[in-house]
Amino acid sequence: MNLRYILNIVSLILKYMAIVMLVPCICAFIIKETNAWQPFAAASIIALVISIIFKSDKEITDEIDNMTRAEALTIVMVTWVIISLLSAATFVYFGLSPIDALFESVSGITTTGATVLSDFSLYPKTMFFWRSFSQWLGGMGILVLFIAILPKFAVAGRQMFLAESPGASSTDSKLTPRIRQTAAALWGIYFALTLIEFIALLYFGMPVFDAVCTSLSTLSGGGLSNLSQGIIVYAQSKCLWVIALFMFLSGTNFALQYKVYVKRNFLALFKDDEFKSYVFIVLAFTIFIAVTLTTHHIYDFAKSLKEAFFQVVSIITTTGFASVDYNQWNLRAKLLLFLLMFTGASIGSAAGGVKLLRLVLIFKYLRRQIAKIHHPNGVYPIKINKVIVSEDVVRQIVSFVIFYYVIFGVSAVLMVYIEQNTIVGTTAAIATLGNVGPGFGVIGPMGNYGSLEFLSKCICIFNMLIGRLELIPFLALFHPDFWYLKRTIKNSKIKKAI
Repeated sequence: MNLRYILNIVSLILKYMAIVMLVPCICAFIIKETNAWQPFAAASIIALVISIIFKSDKEITDEIDNMTRAEALTIVMVTWVIISLLSAATFVYFGLSPIDALFESVSGITTTGATVLSDFSLYPKTMFFWRSFSQWLGGMGILVLFIAILPKFAVAGRQMFLAESPGASSTDSKLTPRIRQTAAALWGIYFALTLIEFIALLYFGMPVFDAVCTSLSTLSGGGLSNLSQGIIVYAQSKCLWVIALFMFLSGTNFALQYKVYVKRNFLALFKDDEFKSYVFIVLAFTIFIAVTLTTHHIYDFAKSLKEAFFQVVSIITTTGFASVDYNQWNLRAKLLLFLLMFTGASIGSAAGGVKLLRLVLIFKYLRRQIAKIHHPNGVYPIKINKVIVSEDVVRQIVSFVIFYYVIFGVSAVLMVYIEQNTIVGTTAAIATLGNVGPGFGVIGPMGNYGSLEFLSKCICIFNMLIGRLELIPFLALFHPDFWYLKRTIKNSKIKKAI
């Protein structure tokens, strides 16, 4: 592991982060909150200073192509932590405690959408804009944004892009020859959809500021709202259908959307196994929940369909918006929503969670194992989109899913023990690990995480970070080679490394 590579690239990323942090300053002046720009300007200066400190000699940028995957993963992890801390500093300025500020910051950057805030009137609009904007940046990975504008990342850039968007590793997802162009193409789709949603929300009567924050939070799969009651305020408006549509798109693989919008390959939707599974699950759960709500006389069937569809899309895309307080639903309906928290939408989308493609592969893997009980010598290749998946990839995905649910189990047990509440502890664990946001009980759609114990908030922060980074940098820490490389750096002359 070459420390100078890591420091130099983090320096480049922070330089651009310093520019990004000026955006809420502009927002503060536009909406005439003259006392709200200072923390963001200070964070921008700090990011720039750290960037200058980390900056190494220019020759290093010519050698970035030789960067190892371990170095790339370290950059991903370090950058997300530094950016989370910078963002947290702005929340401290507005009166949040350090742990609450870090919770709110990580929730935004990781597009989790969980909040500790209760009285929104205590804070300026600029702060809520930053929460939404930070979600939008994190929606497809802040690092992907910077890779798109830093052409010298080359191979190393691709490695980091894989850490953020595993779906891009397949041959079918190579939209353009270079990773910089690929990231730019995906961000083009991302930006265009955000703009279209903003215009649609304005058309149907949503105020400008609400439309801006809602659009940023929807396409990112984040769900943090600038309104204390969330988008329930617009529950009777056509804006709700606009939000539902764009939530669904945020959970659809952006590489697949690129093929549809840009390459005009409309049949790609019907050939994609993951998208078909995505549509099937949304429709199936919508019908099941609607029937449950109707038979329990909570709503009539038409309203049940509407509310069920919105909540199913919101949970599976890990956006976390709520059109109603589903805490008031019957146990069967809530159980179905709880199951959706364990899925997530498409790989290569803004959604969090395990992702459907992995679950589809797990299902096919289990089906193969059952077949082998009857025919031990049979050959049963696993195919995704009619392409055989290598056994190495199958093993990696099986391992990932196992690790994912083990981390959920451990964090759930710890939080149930700390909070002395099974529902809160369990749903908080999966809602933060899957970047869903709200859970059930006091952390439901009308509640917040503010009442949780200090240790529970720490676990939630940990879950949000590793969940958004898809466990990869975290799991890398457990391999002996990683620590061997660290000792090699430590025992070498640091000055030479830097």
